[in-house]
Amino acid sequence: MNRLETVKELSLVRVVGDDLAHCSAMSFMLESKGWTVAAYNSAKEFLINDKPGQPGCLILDVNMPEMTGLELQEHLNQQGNTVPIIFLTSYGDIDMAVNALHSGAADFLQKPVKSEKLLASVEKAATASVTLAEPLRVMSQEEAKQKLSLITEREIQILKLTSLRLSSRAVGERLGISDRTVESHRASAGKKTPASHQGRNPSADRSGERYSWLKHSAMLFLKISFPSEDLLSR
Repeated sequence: MNRLETVKELSLVRVVGDDLAHCSAMSFMLESKGWTVAAYNSAKEFLINDKPGQPGCLILDVNMPEMTGLELQEHLNQQGNTVPIIFLTSYGDIDMAVNALHSGAADFLQKPVKSEKLLASVEKAATASVTLAEPLRVMSQEEAKQKLSLITEREIQILKLTSLRLSSRAVGERLGISDRTVESHRASAGKKTPASHQGRNPSADRSGERYSWLKHSAMLFLKISFPSEDLLSR
């Protein structure tokens, strides 16, 4: 599998615009080229249904009712969502383009845009997004054992209680330690799990996804690497 195929496999291309026919045609073209596409008819629909943790890009129409593309960009920036945005507009506006690019847009294209130009922009934006996300690296069983051997019994206790969705304060009360110490052990255990997930979206941390990933990563590899030991009961 070459680099572009890997990017396509990991990416989600979001298409947001109120012109249903245009969105459908664009989605069909992208899917025919191997991209996974999710189309939304409004900024509100996008905000309700999108999965911000998945890399890819966002193709966004500037002019939409209720919330414009530029307003959606501002909202995403405030939320810490760094998905690359490719703006589409029916008319050329240099000031608008400059402002959008200054606010972090990946590209600003004027409709009608040629398929080749749009595909090149999508490929560039999605590749940057996937590179930033740094997907989980799969380790061999031996590598996993070596890394997990560094996890202390206290960290295992905390991971077990974390899997029950207890807060740091609740975990600390059960173990007789402060919530700050719990956070410290969590961070330490995260560095020792057999997968590193650097460059995560800040919004994922706020939603608790970071600790959910940490829990599943640690628990899964503990069970696989040490099947004969009841490490989680320590």
